[in-house]
Amino acid sequence: MSVTIDITGLPEERLLFSPSPLAELNAVLHVLSEPTHHPALHGWAASTTAAIPPELAERLLEADFLWRSSRADFLVPGLPGTTLAEELDAVDRLDDERYVASALITTCGASRFPYRLASPLTDPLANERARDLALARGPRQAAFAERLLADPPAVRALVRQLLEDCQSAFFADAWQRVLPDLAADARRKADLLARRGLAEAVAAMSPSVSLDERDGRRRIVIDKLQDSTASAADRGGVTFIPTVFGRPHLLAVYAQGWRPVLQYPVAEAGLPEPVSLALVQQRLEALAHPIRLRLARTIARGPHTTGELATAWQLSAPEVSRHLAVLRRAGLLITERRGRYMLYQLDLAGSARLGSDFLEAVLR
Repeated sequence: MSVTIDITGLPEERLLFSPSPLAELNAVLHVLSEPTHHPALHGWAASTTAAIPPELAERLLEADFLWRSSRADFLVPGLPGTTLAEELDAVDRLDDERYVASALITTCGASRFPYRLASPLTDPLANERARDLALARGPRQAAFAERLLADPPAVRALVRQLLEDCQSAFFADAWQRVLPDLAADARRKADLLARRGLAEAVAAMSPSVSLDERDGRRRIVIDKLQDSTASAADRGGVTFIPTVFGRPHLLAVYAQGWRPVLQYPVAEAGLPEPVSLALVQQRLEALAHPIRLRLARTIARGPHTTGELATAWQLSAPEVSRHLAVLRRAGLLITERRGRYMLYQLDLAGSARLGSDFLEAVLR
């Protein structure tokens, strides 16, 4: 499954790399509501949460479905500004129908709210459907949906004030700390686009992003849970927003009427390169076979030759070689030649990362 953004005929100058304070605040709020998704930020999340005033913490809890499991599109700007206030002003210029639809997707469930069919502000059936879906997701979502549908301007003002209070309470310091890294990464990606082309630029963002140039068309393909297609040519282009707090998530905005946006994690020194979900799946499947699992347990203890493994497990040498080849293709083997013998050992460091690689890939 994938999200495909069609960029056929789109000039490369309409591909924008830029930091966004609102998008990074969105990522920060997600970290605070789902710290288990971000083990590297546990310490920061715990200390920040402890320092948030109780009244602000309660308001954040009331609205956390705007960024907990899915994100409201208006929190990820298609044209980033230099300040949070500038980006919030742009949100204020959205009409009520677009704002409400974006908020209700997170409140009612992105896969179930039929925002393309009719506006819940004007269509009674869509209004009733939105209320029912919000109620099914819990009383807080239901209360928010009721208030939003009854008085959109009042709720919009409350959300803006909440985000501004987050800026004062904890985000301003975090933003100043990460902005240099975000700006540097955006410059590197833009330079890579100019010098090496879009294929290398998108590949540098994430192993889950690729460029498909078959059949005379150009498409950015993002490995996601949804199968969706968007066209960038009629929406002004595509925006790529680097994030520090968003790692490991790869956030895509592609709904009808919105400029496509991809928020991607910046590369961090000292962290292993992220691996694709396809590679994680290949490694899990390689270890799922009972014979390969026995071989892995043996070579985890030390290097062995094919003959030694065949004798230990009463297998033929060709059979052992076939299973070792599967483990090698999955990147789970270390080989070493000693004279005329080839020794095989399990890559312990790579195997130890398999759990974290799996979690990062499925959360991406």
